[in-house]
Amino acid sequence: MQARDAELGAAVARAQEGDEAAFAVAYRIVQPGLLGYLRGIVGEDAEDVASDAWLEIARDLGRFRGDGAGFRGWTATIGRHRALDHLRRLKVRPRATALEQDLLELPGAHNTHDQALESLSTQDALRMVAGLPRDQAEAVLLRVVVGLDGPAAARVLGKRPGAVRTAAHRGLKRLAQQLGVGGVTDEGPRTLGESR
Repeated sequence: MQARDAELGAAVARAQEGDEAAFAVAYRIVQPGLLGYLRGIVGEDAEDVASDAWLEIARDLGRFRGDGAGFRGWTATIGRHRALDHLRRLKVRPRATALEQDLLELPGAHNTHDQALESLSTQDALRMVAGLPRDQAEAVLLRVVVGLDGPAAARVLGKRPGAVRTAAHRGLKRLAQQLGVGGVTDEGPRTLGESR
């Protein structure tokens, strides 16, 4: 993700000047990580929350100041606020009836075997992350899924970088234990294929 920050920063700058194609590039770079983060917070409602977030992002784009990494952090902050608003609304509003839910869950036009397998593995991973304490889950999602560094994730969560780093470390360590693998050391999280 960080490798694309220069491309993202350039796309955001062009989008701020009115280039719609550049906004589409920024969206394609940021959306997968943002959607993964939101799935960890609101589950199945992530796409709706992401849509609300992107409306706000598009509306306020002219006020953003920063580079590609800063834009990812800014969009994660907006997404988090929309997710928390959504969770508050759910406490007040009842869920859909069984019939409404059946209609909402009709299969889409692109229901392929590969998409199903990818969805299952993503759902399993998000389910495991959702089982973590909230501070650890959000830290892991921001660091691993969105790709933010410690200080940027700390700004999104309104915490100190050390607290976020510790929460991410503990969350990744707990996930590694659940999976029966060692991949987290005192030096921090290790990605697949990375050696120290």
